[in-house]
Amino acid sequence: MVHLVYCDNSGKKGERVLDKILSGEKTMVVRSASGRKIPHSRVFQGETLYFMEKGSMQVSAKAVVASVRNYVNLSDEEIDKVFSDNESRLALTQKQKERWHKKCICLIEFTDVERIEPPLPFEKQSNMDDWLIIEKIEDVLAGTSIPYNYDKSKLK
Repeated sequence: MVHLVYCDNSGKKGERVLDKILSGEKTMVVRSASGRKIPHSRVFQGETLYFMEKGSMQVSAKAVVASVRNYVNLSDEEIDKVFSDNESRLALTQKQKERWHKKCICLIEFTDVERIEPPLPFEKQSNMDDWLIIEKIEDVLAGTSIPYNYDKSKLK
């Protein structure tokens, strides 16, 4: 499987999530929720991550999953510790720490980041979340996309 990761585009140029990934400052992404939500327990070492900024309609980077850590039912103190222990890889702002401060956390560390030039044209569909699990990136690109459903995202 491959994963399409939407990156928050708020903040100044150079401080955005994708900027930090491309510069090497950020080598880990986080997703969290009150329960196990995509991609928790559904992303694995060796798989490919594709990155795009929200609203850009362009897939502009890719990387390889190096490690994954899934946590469930964390207390507030445990959440703070997870963020603290991974601070140098996550490169989160205070606002991002507050956003992701939830009981179920998935940390995905990645390596081998590559900028995609030219960026790939993304075709948005109405039922898409901020993390997509797909067979191949062409499944969500303009001209080759297929109707998206969450069958590939179900827990096995």
